[in-house]
Amino acid sequence: MYRERTTVGLLIFSALLAVACAQGPVSSEQPPAATPPGSNTDLTGTQQSDWAAVERLEQQVKTLAKVAGCESSASCRTAPVGSRPCGGPRYYLPYCAKTTDSAALFRKLDEIAVAERAYNAKHQLVSTCEFRVPPAVEAVGGSCVAK
Repeated sequence: MYRERTTVGLLIFSALLAVACAQGPVSSEQPPAATPPGSNTDLTGTQQSDWAAVERLEQQVKTLAKVAGCESSASCRTAPVGSRPCGGPRYYLPYCAKTTDSAALFRKLDEIAVAERAYNAKHQLVSTCEFRVPPAVEAVGGSCVAK
């Protein structure tokens, strides 16, 4: 009896999780996702050209995130990059808080997240719903690296 209840409970939980993570079609009546002022992302093309626009923003972030200049691991940080269809960042980027303009970095990260959410909605993408944990970072040879 206990085993049957456990199995039924797991099936119900799995079904609820699947429903919670599913993304339905986007209504054409929804307004387009807001793009931050000064954004240079234009999501009006094909899926390939729209992704290229997101990747251009990502390259700008990688330029802003400085990893060099940290002698101590206490100054190393990670920043969330992107927005997966089911939520959360695609990955975390290590950076040195001493040598990085954190305000500029996080403004650009917000811009990427908005652009990627718009991309995901426009192209009706879905993804898995696992939680991605930021990696531990440490200073190695004066640079911040993910462990």
